[in-house]
Amino acid sequence: MATPAIRMFRRLEGLFCVYKPPGVHWKLVRDTIETNLLKGLSAVPSQPLPREVRFLPLEGSNCKAPKGLTLSASAVSVLSKHPLVTGPEIQQIKVGVGHRLDTFSSGVLVLAVGNGNRVLNDFYGARVTRDYTLEGEFGTATDDFSYTGRVVERSTYGHITQDKMERVLAMLEGANQNALLTYSNIDMRSQEAYEMAVRGLLGPDGKSPPIVTGLRCIRFQPPNFTLEVQCLNETQKYLCKLVHEIGLELRSTAMCKGVRRTRDGPFTLQDALTRNHWTASDVKQAIKNYHLSKKGKKHSRSRIKDVVSQLPEDKATENENETSSNKATAG
Repeated sequence: MATPAIRMFRRLEGLFCVYKPPGVHWKLVRDTIETNLLKGLSAVPSQPLPREVRFLPLEGSNCKAPKGLTLSASAVSVLSKHPLVTGPEIQQIKVGVGHRLDTFSSGVLVLAVGNGNRVLNDFYGARVTRDYTLEGEFGTATDDFSYTGRVVERSTYGHITQDKMERVLAMLEGANQNALLTYSNIDMRSQEAYEMAVRGLLGPDGKSPPIVTGLRCIRFQPPNFTLEVQCLNETQKYLCKLVHEIGLELRSTAMCKGVRRTRDGPFTLQDALTRNHWTASDVKQAIKNYHLSKKGKKHSRSRIKDVVSQLPEDKATENENETSSNKATAG
């Protein structure tokens, strides 16, 4: 029979996400959550101690009696099984990290507990896209494309307008769309390509360079601007370099002031646990919500398939009705 701590641990197995603040290494986030989960499991009330029969001196017996001691059978607790002797029942827990964020970046960080680590590998094998918000500034270039680097160049930016920037973003997005089709290794004229594009599964087959699937400017206040990016196989360094390249295309320079991940596959900022909620109870609830959302999506997909399978019959019936009505009109 499973103990309360084991049952609690089984409820913790799965995927969830947290909000990683900027300036904090992802390893520190993982270690903090591991420690909090172990504390939560240790706080679970343990089962009553097992009891065993021992022969103890009878209370009130005369120990100096010439015939020896008088013993009686008594049921006592087995102290060797006490948690203070054996230590916590679960002394190690494995928390896996999904697509990592560097120290400079912040946002959604997907984690896995227990058997959820196997699901994590399948999760990223499905070519999920990620959304980012990039904060940029015109007029300055650094050696690592971010504001923490060494300044190597300064330039003017008064000639940059929002229209010019939109044209550059459209050009970069179009070039990346062509790259997406190239690395898909699928005939674009086939039915398979059409079905994958409809379901949003069209993507690079295996490893590929970073690919931007969406790029738009959501704030333009020179010298500052904000970009919204959807991408595949990216790194945070590539995103900073993307801001730098946009500045070069606009005959200026630009550096990245902030990278924030807003979505990683199905996980969004609304699902991310903040620092005050990195506890065992909150993680358990987050994993439960993720499982419920997966079941809801499967149910909705099955309903959509049923509706789609009925469409040809409905269309055929409509065509027959239209044909009969046309004949009646002609008659």
